[in-house]
Amino acid sequence: MMTELLGKSKEELREFCVALGEPAFRGAQIYHALYSERKFDVAQITNLPAALRARLSKEARITLPEVKQRFASTDGSVRYLFDLPPSEEKLVRPASVEAVFMPSEGRQTICVSTQAGCAVDCHFCLTAQLGLIRNLTAGEILAQVLLPLEEHKAQLTPQTNIVLMGQGEPLLNFDPVMAAVRIMLDPDGLRISPKHVTLSTSGIVPGIERLAEEKVRPKLAISLNASNDEQRDALMPINKKYPLSMLMNACKEYPLRTWEHVTVEYVMLGGVNDSADDARRVVRLLAPLKSVKVNLIPWNPGELPYRDSSPERIEEFRQILVDRGVPASVRYSRGRDVMAACGQLALLQIDGAPLSAVGPPTVSVYCRRTNHG
Repeated sequence: MMTELLGKSKEELREFCVALGEPAFRGAQIYHALYSERKFDVAQITNLPAALRARLSKEARITLPEVKQRFASTDGSVRYLFDLPPSEEKLVRPASVEAVFMPSEGRQTICVSTQAGCAVDCHFCLTAQLGLIRNLTAGEILAQVLLPLEEHKAQLTPQTNIVLMGQGEPLLNFDPVMAAVRIMLDPDGLRISPKHVTLSTSGIVPGIERLAEEKVRPKLAISLNASNDEQRDALMPINKKYPLSMLMNACKEYPLRTWEHVTVEYVMLGGVNDSADDARRVVRLLAPLKSVKVNLIPWNPGELPYRDSSPERIEEFRQILVDRGVPASVRYSRGRDVMAACGQLALLQIDGAPLSAVGPPTVSVYCRRTNHG
């Protein structure tokens, strides 16, 4: 069985090289080549001896997902549809997953999936219709960052933001997610600042508490989307297991760094959670938190029984929060025209659309709902 190198930490690669009878520093060289230099073939790692490269080509591999399709938005974003091969080591099934590359002035942001599909079943999210297909490995998570960075390397700016907000609930795949995050944040790895990596959760309280204990960790974002338990139970069934009192207490106890705040995401659903009373209840919910910022996210259309809030209603909601001392802004999602926006990642293919596709897409469902998980 060949050893998969992508996703391994520096220490794991050092141990691997020692097991081969090589000096430990060879593992550090492989680590740097993989994550800092984005070399995905051992033959390209030319600072390794030729004999070691030849041996690695027989005993190790660097498995990258296949880019099945790219969908380019008129706003410059690109949605990647990846095919993930099965893993010999973990005996996991093949799957498909998505990531979104979003360039903007002074930075690029990559939205990364942590699971194929999702088990949380938020009713306003297209991804929920897939069910949980399987967890992703650390290497599969990292590949969603490495491949777009390599593909767009001629246009990259110095700042890269990573948001773990694609398919899946990151805190239900904790160990692989954190293994990938540590490599993202490592100055010898992807060299991304902790200020520029955000993990978004639907409110998995034990996972939040576990994340709080990590020495190296991303920023925390909470997908709230409701102003009381009855409303949240209907929109996000996970609330029945971890109701708002538990979730808000976990956020209150979360140890923020000096520069940090908890981000609260609130998808605006017309006639459901966007009233002035909802806004006032959100203010009361968030009052105990030390430092918080609210992102109001207009709902992104899909074949679901919801509608978006009017711009006037969103602004009224925002103003109520701001007037009561809660920082709030409206975050319009990128890539809506190619089904790349928040809540739209459901493995949808655009029929006959080239990379430069423009205008509203005609979509067909690529993956049926599954019963896994």
